[in-house]
Amino acid sequence: MKPSDNLKTFVTYFSATGNTARAARLIAAATGADLYEIRPAQPYTEKDLDWHDAHSRSSVEMNDPKARPALRTPQANVGNYDVIFIGYPIWWDLAPRIINTFIESHNLKGKTVIPFATSGGSSISHSAATLKKEYPDLNWKDGKLLNRANEKTVREWVEGL
Repeated sequence: MKPSDNLKTFVTYFSATGNTARAARLIAAATGADLYEIRPAQPYTEKDLDWHDAHSRSSVEMNDPKARPALRTPQANVGNYDVIFIGYPIWWDLAPRIINTFIESHNLKGKTVIPFATSGGSSISHSAATLKKEYPDLNWKDGKLLNRANEKTVREWVEGL
C-alpha cells in the first residue's frame, strides 16, 4: 500500500498499556491515515487486566464470547475510508472483546480490513483467524504482530500490502 494508491486509510486501535497505541501511531505516520482510539466506557484498571485472576474483568470478558464492553468514544465515521487497520493487544490468544464491540457498531463492509496486534507471547494468527471467522463478510487482509516495531519495519510492511 503506497501513498500513490490514493486509498483513504483509517487506523483504529484499543491499547490497554500503550504498546498497541505506539504501533498504531507508526502505521498512521507511514500511511498518512487518520487515527482513532477505541476507548472503553469503563477504563480498565491494573486489577482489571490481571490475567492471573480468573475473576478479573478481562478474564471474565474473555471467557464470555458474547461479552461486548461498551465504548466510551463516539462512533467513528468510517464511511469515507477504503482501508481500516484495527489494532489490539492479544488477550488469551484473541482480540479483546471491545474489538468485537467496535466491529459490530461500525459498517465495515466494502472496506479492506487489516488487523495488527501486540503481545507478550502470542502470535497474531489465531486472533486474526478468529476475527475472520466471526466476521466473514468483511474483506480481511493478513495482519501483523508489531511488538517493538520501528518506523522502518512498519513502513516496509504497509508498502508490501
